[in-house]
Formats: sequence, C-alpha cells, structure tokens
Amino acid sequence: MAVKGRGNQRKRTAATRDQPAEKTEQVVGAGKIDVPSDAEDGSQSDNTEEGDFDTMLQEMADDQGFDSDGGDEFVDDGEEDLAQDNEVDSIHSSDVDGASSDEDSVDADSEDVDSEDESDDESGGVLKRTASITTNDQDTAVDSGDEHDSSVLDGEAMDKLTIRDFGKDLESWKEYRKTLPQIDPGYASDSSTEEPSNTIGDVPIEWYADYPHIGYDIDGKRVMRPATGDELDKFLANMDDPDVFRTARDEVNQQDVKLSEEEIDIIRRIQGGGIPDADFNPYEDTVEWFTSQTMQMPLNAAPPSKMSFLPSKWEHKRVMKIVRAIRQGRITRTAPKDNEPKYFDLWANAGQGEDTGRARRQRLTAPRMALPTHAESYHPPAEYLPTDAEREEWLATDPDDRKRNFLPQDFASLRAVPGYDRFMQERFQRCLDLYLAPRVLKKTSHLDAEELTPKLPDPRDLRPFPAAEALVYTGHTGCVRTISVDPTGLWLLSGSNDGTVRLWEIVTGRCAQIWNFKEIVHKVEWCPSLDMCVFAVAVASRVVVIIPADLCDSQKRLVSEELVRAGFANTGDNEDEDDDALPVSWDTPTSAEQASGVQVSIAMRATVMAVTWHRRGDYMATLTKEEGGGSVLVHQLSKHKSQRPFRKLKGSVQGVKFHPTKPWFLITTQRNVRIYNLVQQELVKTLQPGVKWISSVDIHPQGDNIIVGSYDKKLSWFDLDLSVKPYRSIRYHKQAIRQVQFSRKFPLFATASDDGSIQIYHGKVYDDLNQNPLIVPLKILRGHEIRSNLGVLDCLFHPIQPWLLSSGADGTIRLWT
Repeated sequence: MAVKGRGNQRKRTAATRDQPAEKTEQVVGAGKIDVPSDAEDGSQSDNTEEGDFDTMLQEMADDQGFDSDGGDEFVDDGEEDLAQDNEVDSIHSSDVDGASSDEDSVDADSEDVDSEDESDDESGGVLKRTASITTNDQDTAVDSGDEHDSSVLDGEAMDKLTIRDFGKDLESWKEYRKTLPQIDPGYASDSSTEEPSNTIGDVPIEWYADYPHIGYDIDGKRVMRPATGDELDKFLANMDDPDVFRTARDEVNQQDVKLSEEEIDIIRRIQGGGIPDADFNPYEDTVEWFTSQTMQMPLNAAPPSKMSFLPSKWEHKRVMKIVRAIRQGRITRTAPKDNEPKYFDLWANAGQGEDTGRARRQRLTAPRMALPTHAESYHPPAEYLPTDAEREEWLATDPDDRKRNFLPQDFASLRAVPGYDRFMQERFQRCLDLYLAPRVLKKTSHLDAEELTPKLPDPRDLRPFPAAEALVYTGHTGCVRTISVDPTGLWLLSGSNDGTVRLWEIVTGRCAQIWNFKEIVHKVEWCPSLDMCVFAVAVASRVVVIIPADLCDSQKRLVSEELVRAGFANTGDNEDEDDDALPVSWDTPTSAEQASGVQVSIAMRATVMAVTWHRRGDYMATLTKEEGGGSVLVHQLSKHKSQRPFRKLKGSVQGVKFHPTKPWFLITTQRNVRIYNLVQQELVKTLQPGVKWISSVDIHPQGDNIIVGSYDKKLSWFDLDLSVKPYRSIRYHKQAIRQVQFSRKFPLFATASDDGSIQIYHGKVYDDLNQNPLIVPLKILRGHEIRSNLGVLDCLFHPIQPWLLSSGADGTIRLWT
C-alpha cells in the first residue's frame, strides 16, 4: 500500500533525470544500505562532476547541522518524533515488505506501524531510527520485527531518505544520491514553473538550419530536429485535422501548438485594436488620489518673518528712480493707440527716384581664403620640393612677381615645423584687401534642367510621317543627283551622272522609259501645273523640255504641245535692245529627239546647274555657272523668250526659287538669301542665316516660312513676318546638308546630309500670328551608303501621300513610308 507523508523531497541529479527509477534495497534490521558500486552505476556517474557534487553535499550537511568529520550518532525513536509534531523528516514508503501494489485505490483505514531498527555501531553504515509516518491523520508504521529481518524498500521510498538517515557516513550518502532517478514532471507538476525544452533564448532558429538539432535543453543536451514532411503531407494532415485553424507554429521548438480559447480571444482582441485582457475596464471611475479642496489651515504654524511686513529698501530705491525719470521727462505717458486702419500711397515717391529713401545696405560676406595645397604641407611629395636651381631662381625673383611667397619644405614630423614668420603680415594684408578692395554680390540664378527643356509632344501623336524604307529603285550606274515627282504622284523622274534620265512608276518601282543624254544630268523638274504634262532637264549647257506622250491623256498632251510649240511662230525680233546679247538660243530638236518626246532645247553658254518652274507653268528660271547677272535667266515657254532680271549680282549665286503665293523671286548666294519683288522690281529683304555656305532653300506652301540648309551642318528656320535673323537654328547632322524640303500637304519637312541620313521634322505653322511655329524632331532615316564622302544628294516629299523619296551617291533611289 502506497503511503505518503511529510518529508524533504530532493531533486534528482541532471545525469539521472531521464532514466527510470531503480529499486534500491535497504536492510533495516541488519543496519545495511545496499547501494550500487561504481561499476554498476558508471553510466550515471559519468555525467556528474565530482567536485560540484561534493560541494553541494557538504553545504547540505552544514545546513542540517552535521559535521562531515565526526559527530554524534543521530538516534531518534518514533515516540519522540510523534511528540515533536513530526519535525523530523519522515520516510515515504510505497510498498510494505517489498510487495508492490498495482491497485488504484488504497485502504481508507489508518494503521499505526512502529518500526524499530537496531543496528550495530561497529558495523559502519548503521541506521538507528524508528520510522514514524503520519499522512492525513493516518499513521503507518513499517515493522521490522521477528517476521522479517530486513525490509526491502522500493525506489519511491529510497528517494525520501535524507542525510540524517546516514549519520556520519557521507560517502554512502553521495553514492546514494547518484542512484536516484530523474524526476518526470508529468501532469502533477506546476506548468507555471515548467521551463521550455529548447533553451536557446533569443538566438535565431535559422542559425541551426544546417545542423541536425535545433538547440539545447536545460541540461545542455541537444534537442534533435523533429521529422517534417513535404507540403503534400502537410496538406493531407491539415485536411484531417479539425483544429488546423487553431494551431500556431512554434519555431523555437519546431512543433505545432494548439491554441486555447483564451489565447484565441486575446488574438482577436489584438487584431481588433482592443485590449488583450478581457477583464480590463478602460472606463473605470476616477480615483482621486489627491483632494481638490483647498486647505483652510497652513501646513505649519510658524510666525511670519520680519521682512514680510517691513518695507523693502531696494524696492523704494527702484520706485524713486522711476519717479525721478518721470519728473525729468525721460518717461512719458504713451499716447492712446489708434485702431483706425492706415492707408499708404504706394506711388507717392514713384517720380522722385530711389534716392528719397535710405536704401538698406546688404551685408556682403568676406570671400573665403584659398584652401592649402600639397605644396603647403609640412611633408609634401618629392615633386613639390624645389631644386637648387629653382630655389636660386625664386630668391632672385622680385617678391611681387613670385608665384608663391614661400618655398615648400620637408619636415620629419609636425613637431619639427617652426612658427610661420609671415603670419602677421599675411593677416594684415588680408585685412587691407577686405577694407580697400570693392566687393559685389554675385547673383546666381537657379534654373532647373526640366524648365529649360522645351515641352514637345510625343512623336507618336504626330503621325503620319515617313518611318521605314518601303522600296528601292535601282538601275543607275552613277550617283543620282536629282529627282522629281509629277503633280499626280504617279511618276518619278531621276537624273544621274551616268547621263541618263529615268522615268519610274512610284508604286511598283518599274522603269517606264529612259532618256540617254550622254552627259551629266544636273537637274530634272516637273511642271507644277496640273493642266500640262511636261518636264525640263538640265544637261550640260542646255535645258531640254520633254513631253512624255505615253503618260499623258490626249487633253493634257494637246495643251502641253500647244504651249511649247506656240513660240516657234514668233519669229520677230526681241523688243529689248540688249536681247541680242543674251547667251540663249531656242533650238528645234532633231527627228530622233522628237521621237523620244523632246519638244524644244534651250542652249546657253555655261553649264546649267538648276531649273525651277513658276506655279502657272509658263515660266521657268535657270541658273548657270556664268559670273555676274547673266547667270540667272527667266524663260517664257509660250513665247520662246528669255530675260535677264539682274544686270549685276553680288556674290556667287547658289540657287533660284519662285515664291509659291506671291510675285517674289528668291536668289540664294553663298551667305545670304535675297527676296525680290518682280512686279515692283525691288529688293524686299535679305535673310541672314549666319552660315558660311548655303546649300539649299525651300519655301513653306503658305509662303511665310523658309528653311535654309548649309554645308556647315546647320539648318535655319526663318519666319518672314518676324526678322531677317533665323527664328530657330538646328544642328543635328554630322556632315554637310545637301537638300531641305517641305511637304506640300502635311506639316513635315526633311533634311538630307552627306552622313547618309535623312532627318524628318514636324513643322506646324499656325494661322495665329501670335503663336510661333512648332518644330519637333521625329525620325532619322538611314539606308544610303556613303560613296566618295557623299551621302544623300536629294530628297523630295510625295505630293499626295506622307511619303519621302531620296537619292544618293550609291546610285539608288529609296521610298520611305
């Protein structure tokens, strides 16, 4: 029968805590205690430090009043124990006479068992004690009478033995304590004092990711990592577990912990922004720890001091000082404040200038001294140290002409540097500079780069414009100098250095006809009139007028032939006196030329470089290499008559152009563009682009804006209503600009350069005169090869579609759509 009583319950050692309790035999009658030997208990004693264990036992013996060296034998019989209210530790015995009980209940009747153990003092380890056990008014006595010479106590009874039971034999007590099993708390222990199994503290659990254990327990043993399944196992386990939503992961112990209702309630309160404690009342009544009532009696009853009712001498002096100041008029009565609003005339002193008021001087800070350089270091680099020749030259130079007023010197340490003998002189000189030298406040403007960048629209919003190569026209063997598109937009003319003029179908790229002149073709130009089908070709020193009969309908062909052949009927002399001196002759073509469509040939003395038509189609202007006024001629096709509008011209003429809407004629020289009125016969204005050599000029279809390209890679935009200076100058090309061209239908213009690229721009001209034109770069087209430092020689917009045609030195013509 298991019986429990009062006694000292000791902790087992850490080495034997995990091992099952072993029964220890104690012979009470014979006075012997059987303890395991060192060989039997080797596994338990290995984990116990002998020095610490002896120290602990010695302290326990000292606390209970025993001396390890000697002392009287402790003998106490049971009757004295009962009389002294069980002050002596009692022995708990779970089984009597060595028999273990498996029953769950014990007998309610109490028995008093008196056991007297007699032992021989000479045998050593003798235990003389009468064990008296009292538990809840039940006395159980273990009798070791005549029936049993010795009683064998089980492990639970052996655990209750104290140091008093061993007397002076401390060695047996030490061996006995080593045999005690480890305590298993179970459900009987208090969970509030239970320590966690993993005691790593604030150490991150990630540090144990590469180890088979996750930490250490309270005894220093490794806590092995529990087995974990894959995600599929976790999913299946969660599907079978009804408490999966009440489970939290304990990362320190690597296990899932089921939350209680109280813990779940705390979590919900925290998530809701409430107070975790459910019993906490945030609206409790205020506890007035300090009263708000004023005390009627003072805190002390000390009599008032003499200074409290005597007048102050210093206060009297201060008052008299104020009185004297009032009498002398130094302190006057302040005037009453006027609450009425005051009005000021902001322009009262506008005509008097700024000298009427005293301007407040703004403080100018002194300029900072220059920072020291490497030469002023006490240990400068070797290249800063002067040589002997430099030292002599420095000494021979006048002090005012020296670059620096000292010579660099090298010192081993900062302590070795002597005092600077010119310190006072330099400071005095700086004071003179600050006093005598005038200073001006430098105003700096803080500009943001984004503010300087113009706000341009997105090129995708400005479509359509040419963006990709669509077709390549091949057939010329030399570089293609010039191209021209007929007003209908179906046919393309091209002139090349191989002496041929080719007629192309724009959509298909088919070559419809070829004219071979065996000389360099400088210019081809379609007549801009829609009523006629005729074009002019500048070959060497003549201009050939051709009507392609296969391309025109009968009506256009008839009108064109009548216009060209009408001049042959005019056989009379020219009206002007000097017309005989004009170097021009209108010749009838040969039969072979007439078969190819040539109607008339205009011969001149110099090479014809350019041909341009008037918008009505009856007049055309030519430019030759001849010097002087004879280089520019105007020809009337219906009368076969030529005129020289200028007797003298300043500069070398680079090009001629008719204005699209006004009776103006543009002559381009090397540096300027002159605009003449043909009706009034006067100079309108001279445009100054500010370039070294003009290459090409084109006029906007509305006639108010002009673009000028130059060989020095610059493009100039002129607004004729503003100034003779360019409104905008653009320099994006890397080589010379050969051609500039406006689109007749879309707000686009293009530039062709020797760098092999064509740049497309959006040029929007508004009807509102107060709004400036909008110029936006759109696209850079590359495809022509560079031959002999020549790239794209000519470019032209389609009259109807947003297409661009270009010709280059590589002998090809390309269509960009």
